[in-house]
Amino acid sequence: AFAAAAERGLAFSVLSEEVGLRSFGADFPLVVMDPIDGSLNAKQGVPCYAVMLSLLAGPTVAATRAGYVMNLVNGEEFSAVKGGGAQHRQQPFLPLPRRDPGRLEVVALESSIASLFEAAPLIKRAQKLRILGSVALSIAHTATGGFDVFCSPIPSRVFDMTASVLVLAEAGGVATDLAGGPLGGLEVGFEHRTTLLAAADPAAHALALEILRGG
Repeated sequence: AFAAAAERGLAFSVLSEEVGLRSFGADFPLVVMDPIDGSLNAKQGVPCYAVMLSLLAGPTVAATRAGYVMNLVNGEEFSAVKGGGAQHRQQPFLPLPRRDPGRLEVVALESSIASLFEAAPLIKRAQKLRILGSVALSIAHTATGGFDVFCSPIPSRVFDMTASVLVLAEAGGVATDLAGGPLGGLEVGFEHRTTLLAAADPAAHALALEILRGG
């Protein structure tokens, strides 16, 4: 499909798990693609993995112009266009409201055993925990309000989160690193990683950040 687009005169590049960085006549726009986010789940027969696609006008997260995530097990779709809002199952987003603004009912994680201790204050305040094994799906479900907060104390690849971070932002949510730093200036590539704290409700993100800071 990419070769056919190039033959029609379109110039762009593709960054993919399968082929690495491939130029079709221009550095940007850049199509970022992960055919299976949650590949360990797929290898182990755990039904939770997704395809992720995003379109970037430049080299950083802030340059993401469109994003798409689909759960390959059930076909559930999440998508967004910068400035154009987010969609879930091809309908405009209506994130679930939090039942108690002062509590974190469900917190999702992506973590190694070693880095788990960095999220310990948050875990202690959560009523329930979820670990999906797919960063793209975890952020997407956070955007729906299915999780109050998603926390990745282990540095995850910026590459894997471009689409769902845009979905979250267009749904009105907030994503930063674990210290509260912005993600927009991070370069997108296989070698670039960051911790992550995300929430559909900015108040939930502020509460989680306060907890992690010892408040």
